[in-house]
Amino acid sequence: MKIMDFNHYPVMKNEAVEYLNINPDGFYVDATLGGGSHSLEIVKKLDKGRLIAIDRDIDAVKHSEEKLKDFIEKDKICIVKDNYVNIKDIVKSCGYEKINGVLVDMGLSFYQIEADRGFSYIKDSALDMRMDRDQKLTAFEVVNTFEKDALRDILYNCGEERYTDMIVREILKRRENKKIETTSELADIAKYAVRNVKYDGGHPAKRLFQALRIFINEEIVNIEPTIDAIEQILEKSGRCVCITFHSLEDRAVKKSFAKYEKGCVCPPDFPVCVCGKKPTIKLITRKPLYPSATEIGENPSSASAKMRVMEKL
Repeated sequence: MKIMDFNHYPVMKNEAVEYLNINPDGFYVDATLGGGSHSLEIVKKLDKGRLIAIDRDIDAVKHSEEKLKDFIEKDKICIVKDNYVNIKDIVKSCGYEKINGVLVDMGLSFYQIEADRGFSYIKDSALDMRMDRDQKLTAFEVVNTFEKDALRDILYNCGEERYTDMIVREILKRRENKKIETTSELADIAKYAVRNVKYDGGHPAKRLFQALRIFINEEIVNIEPTIDAIEQILEKSGRCVCITFHSLEDRAVKKSFAKYEKGCVCPPDFPVCVCGKKPTIKLITRKPLYPSATEIGENPSSASAKMRVMEKL
């Protein structure tokens, strides 16, 4: 697959840009550049403002450099290959201390799923699952070298898999005779492991692949420090828009937003606040927003998406 075949359906594109409440002269961050569609909509609304776009996938960076080259030439956008957990340092390296808004879309692109990157249990490829192919840890290493307890923790905590023990047991058994090298092999192992139970979670490999991808790319553990950094660099009235695609992500975003909305961290049994911490953000969306029925019809994979928005006080 060529880089220019980088397919990405920007979920809730119009809603995301609307809720950023863009100031044409402001400075914004698209923390998950992907196919560049969200970035394009943001940068088109800027006058004297500027956009910093981040992605750790070099294919996404190369594709978007071509897609957004007119705006790059006009110095309206700066594209950075990095992990959004480093957003504070990235913003500073681009010459800013504060920003007026940030979008974090945590979904995979169709390109990443369809390419030979090991993300899909339907498409046969080598076990990889790295978003940043410069990093060393791959799904192959995890599946073939991690001990039983580590595999159990990954599958249960990152995949919420009900039949964790069955699947891990079969992985350990298979790898004794031969290394597990491809996505098809791993998917067959998961399917075989639960053959005697009524599996009601879709394909038996779905949660296993999700868990490995989340663990390898540190997707959940990076959310809280990223929101922490965003809260620090947002200007007053600046907004953070987060789009998540499964309960673990949404839960982490909701928890991080709540920490800054509450302010006080005193124990519940304290009669008065002694910590002195005040709320620093307000929630623009008390409950998550969902894609429209029309969007879900056009892009069924968007059905699990949730959007949450907060604003700096």
